[in-house]
Amino acid sequence: MNFNIDPELVAYLAELDAFIEAKIKPLENKDDNIKYFDHRREYERTDWEAGGLPKHEWEALLGEARKLADEAGHLRFAWPPEMGGKGGSNLAMAVIREHLAAKGLGLHNDLQNEHSIVGNNPFILMFKEFATNAQYERDGDKLLAGKMRTAFGLTEPNHGSDATFMETTAVPQERDGKPGWLINGEKMWTTGMHVATHMMTFARTSGKDGDATGITCFIIPTDTPGLKIEEYLWTFNMPTDHPRVSLTDVWIPEDSYWGAIDRGLGLGQSFVHQNRIRQAASSLGAAVYCIEESVKYARTRKPFGKALADNQAIQWPLVELSTQAEMLRLLIRKTAWEMDHMEHKEIERQISDKVSMCNYWANRLVCEAADRAMQVHGGIGYSRHKPFEHIYRHHRRYRITEGSEEIQMRKVAAFLFGFMGPRKKLFAESEAKNDYVQPVPARH
Repeated sequence: MNFNIDPELVAYLAELDAFIEAKIKPLENKDDNIKYFDHRREYERTDWEAGGLPKHEWEALLGEARKLADEAGHLRFAWPPEMGGKGGSNLAMAVIREHLAAKGLGLHNDLQNEHSIVGNNPFILMFKEFATNAQYERDGDKLLAGKMRTAFGLTEPNHGSDATFMETTAVPQERDGKPGWLINGEKMWTTGMHVATHMMTFARTSGKDGDATGITCFIIPTDTPGLKIEEYLWTFNMPTDHPRVSLTDVWIPEDSYWGAIDRGLGLGQSFVHQNRIRQAASSLGAAVYCIEESVKYARTRKPFGKALADNQAIQWPLVELSTQAEMLRLLIRKTAWEMDHMEHKEIERQISDKVSMCNYWANRLVCEAADRAMQVHGGIGYSRHKPFEHIYRHHRRYRITEGSEEIQMRKVAAFLFGFMGPRKKLFAESEAKNDYVQPVPARH
């Protein structure tokens, strides 16, 4: 087995580093833009008088950085070539996302809002895999040009992880002789609605609570009558762009959906697998940053006349974290590699458990690493003059919002015990023979 990173990817990481130094860092330091990343970051990013939304100036700066990255050919690295990208693999993206996050806070890669000079846009691949030819013809150019910005409306006030029990419904209804859909319901945490042109709205179109089928992914223009942002939820990590949205007698034309009627949950699953493996890599990178900063500080800080690093009480917790980071990196890269070597829609059936392992453990690890970094740094670590409190506050949400730890562990358990995944058939055959289950061979 070869664990070396491809030389082309190593060269690309160096290219990204050079681009950051030449183009992004000067912009970060121009006109006091550093205020968005130093101790003033939360105050300066947030429009406290406008519901806690991100300030326009802050988002404009992120847009300027993305424009520079796009002009340099970096932003769309992961997009398919036929959609204007470089076809970057999941493995390459995992390596890149860790690399960028390990640099700490900065305009090159701000994890609070998934901004990066190498964009993570799972909507693109999701659209490519599930859109029909007619849907691609209708929406493809707008989506690729950035003129169609979609928010993701799956979670509801009464239903989060239990998405198949959603109360939002869509029923056929004609208006003025035209076929269409009438949608009623509510959605929560529909991130980015303040700038979205369309809301991806998952609604039940047939079946009963708990059925994975019977859910459709509708694409609703955000200016449609009856679609209303009720409030923005203030969170542990500000600013906020996570609203509660109501849909009251929202009517849309019959063809306003992606994928197929009653098969919309597959789009959601496509989204989360791509997003989870990349987000796991980002969390790993942020954890590595916390560990390395703590090591450097412990070498230079000298209470009682000797370096903190001499104390095993300082060493051992960081040894534990560093060991976990090394093991997690191998699992993330192996899983990303496997994702690259199977059909996109097979990921859910074959290795969804491995994606969940990577994600829930990475999100837990970064929180532990940030907490330990605060402890090692003492008072200054607790202050906002160090980035650890921001890293903790941001990444703590992913232990809930990216599929809660409990839900992801349930997925792992389902694969482990053969309730779903490759072992399901093996358990059924072994139980029929009253025999032991043979392990599933490792992929190579």
